[in-house]
Amino acid sequence: MADSAAAVLHDGTTIPITVQGDGPALLVPARLEPYSPAEAETMRLWGGDPDLGPNLVKGLAGSNRVIVADYEGHRIAHPAPETLTPANVAADLLAVADAAGADVFGYYGYSWLALSGLQLAIRTDRLRALAMGGFPPLDGPYKSMLAVTRTAHSASTSQETDPAEAPALEAEPGDWDSAGIQTNPAQTQQFVTLYEALQDFDDFSAAIPRNVPRLAFAGAEDRIDYGPNWGDVQVRIGDPLVEHKGTLIKAGWDVQILPGLDHLGAMQSSVVLPILSRWLQKVGWVRD
Repeated sequence: MADSAAAVLHDGTTIPITVQGDGPALLVPARLEPYSPAEAETMRLWGGDPDLGPNLVKGLAGSNRVIVADYEGHRIAHPAPETLTPANVAADLLAVADAAGADVFGYYGYSWLALSGLQLAIRTDRLRALAMGGFPPLDGPYKSMLAVTRTAHSASTSQETDPAEAPALEAEPGDWDSAGIQTNPAQTQQFVTLYEALQDFDDFSAAIPRNVPRLAFAGAEDRIDYGPNWGDVQVRIGDPLVEHKGTLIKAGWDVQILPGLDHLGAMQSSVVLPILSRWLQKVGWVRD
């Protein structure tokens, strides 16, 4: 049976929270609301998993008190163009934990939500487990992501049609260059703000408490190539995890590199759930 709550975030907006299961608290920023059949089919054609949130929560609620808030969806619906800084993202996640009554908690996020978990870990002593998927803890692609988000913002400010009215594109997994801009200027600006604030962030010196178990995983083929319209930028996610695996292990990370998988492939619930469940069991952040 699920409980509900709500948290007030740094910009005064309110995000709904669902809590399911029993055991050590685990904060998972994910969407539980079903997609429409058309949206779900488009996601599958692109290689996404429309059932990701529900599958993760169902699988984890047997061993953990899972705190679920769709932070990405909230930020698309309620952009924070000038204030989505790393410190404010961390404050938002702590507000979610507070609203759910979790004094201490674990955290799992993927892609930029994994980055958010890293920023949370260096700003609080309340974290008891950190799992990052699809974003490397060392040598993160901060510069390339800033270039991509600036291009997206520039395109969103110059497009003549509402993104919601744009024609659907034929999906081809991995063809990021033809994906188009489906967001408005406020939505894109908030991510420019986030990555601008991270340009001086030294992830090699990030001070995560040594007693916090931490996991990093990514697909071995997780590198995203953007074409000329995006400045020929490559976002490297799997490669830094391979290159710095030894350093990460020495620093206390569990590292898993997933052969043959790209960014969306390693995000699938069928991939993530076994990894996360085994790791939480290994580090003891599960119900006895």
